[in-house]
Amino acid sequence: MGARAIMLQGTGSDVGKSLLVAALCRIAHRRGIRVAPFKPQNMSNNAAACSDGGEIGRAQALQARAAGLEPSTDMNPVLLKPEGDRRAQVVVIGTALRSEEAAQYMAKRGSLLAPVLAAFERLRETYDLVIVEGAGSPAEVNLREGDIANMGFARAADVPVVLVGDIDRGGVIASIVGTKAVIDPQDAAMIAGFAINRFRGDLSLFEDGIRFIEERTGWRSFGVVPWLPSASRLPAEDAVVLDRRLPKGKGIVIAVPMLSRISNFDDLDPLGAEEDVDLRFIPPGQPIPRECDAIILTGTKSTLADLAMLRGEGWDHDIMAAFRTGAHIVGLCGGFQLLGAWVEDPDGRDGLKGAACALGLFEMTTVMSGEKTVRPVKAKTLADGEPVTGYEIHSGRSTGTALDAPFCQFDDGTDDGAVGAGGRLIGTYLHGLFASDTFRTRWLSNIRSGRTSSLNYEQDVERALDQLADGVETALDIKALFELAR
Repeated sequence: MGARAIMLQGTGSDVGKSLLVAALCRIAHRRGIRVAPFKPQNMSNNAAACSDGGEIGRAQALQARAAGLEPSTDMNPVLLKPEGDRRAQVVVIGTALRSEEAAQYMAKRGSLLAPVLAAFERLRETYDLVIVEGAGSPAEVNLREGDIANMGFARAADVPVVLVGDIDRGGVIASIVGTKAVIDPQDAAMIAGFAINRFRGDLSLFEDGIRFIEERTGWRSFGVVPWLPSASRLPAEDAVVLDRRLPKGKGIVIAVPMLSRISNFDDLDPLGAEEDVDLRFIPPGQPIPRECDAIILTGTKSTLADLAMLRGEGWDHDIMAAFRTGAHIVGLCGGFQLLGAWVEDPDGRDGLKGAACALGLFEMTTVMSGEKTVRPVKAKTLADGEPVTGYEIHSGRSTGTALDAPFCQFDDGTDDGAVGAGGRLIGTYLHGLFASDTFRTRWLSNIRSGRTSSLNYEQDVERALDQLADGVETALDIKALFELAR
């Protein structure tokens, strides 16, 4: 007999489904239940590398961690990585298959239900419980035909659904009741109840609201989750959260331009967790602040497109001016490519077809190809011999004299990245670099001598997961939720 399963769907995007699934995975894991996360279809440029050479959404990698597991491509069988407003790379069971316009994908996505169900069944054969996360909302009735992410999957796999609403954004009563009103009755029959997320204030004032929802929908309430501070210490999946960060107004100022195709921005979470680091994501229309001590260019899903955006915003001039006046510059993956002299994408493999001069801080040319490197890696920095861990996800190949001074060496003996200006300039394909405490501390001390840090980032993530689980376990009827699974 296969594992039981339950599915969390949302009244919309960004209602907190991902972290609730992570919390439930951690709760089940602590109770000795062999649990695994699953998301049939995800759309995100934040990806994680699996040991088999495939990639999945980083939210599913965090959920796997909460469950005490290594990430697997079966946990997120379809990953869409946006390359433009209407185009995305389609990754199936960890492998990038093609790039498609949105209309093309929607017309034939139903054909992906078979590999989605196959991945789900492989998890059911291995674990006791699978906790499934939907995408967007089942109320998007215009997208229901061919759906594999929400009710299309739930009905095909016969998995009961709990609907999650976010009260912090307002209108949660209308969102839940409205979902029942607009979806197909057979879809509605899959929903066993609802949960309210991100509540602040006096819960007694919302008791009438809960009763109203129950009466109008016929669904039971599984509880109300309060606003949990620990959630902010865990990696976010969507770039929508970046412009919500408030500047600390103190400490080392690190500026991060918000590229239009920004990816893997959670690389910077360990820096944001440092008390004396003011990590500022700079939105379009704003200059990079002159007072910044460092600038970091993150990964991007379309290097040429974001190079054009960077120049259009005038950020190229800001970066060069900051570098001339002593600021540290780091380029991660696509950001590393932007720091080179030239970028070529003759076939549009990375989104935009063409070639262009880059920032020219490294004597380096990057050519995009169909071959994609996806792997977890261990390395050591060549300047200090410090161990660092992370992962690679990139299709570009870089060459040039800048690589004669590499940043690090992988365990397989290959060199990576480049260093210049006495260490003030760093470029690397290594994602996750700043999660290595020793490297992060040394890099920050090079910016501001004498500073110290007691932050153990990985331990902090574990504590945050436990605290998140504690809060959710107190707020929700976990016994009823787990008994609902079938």
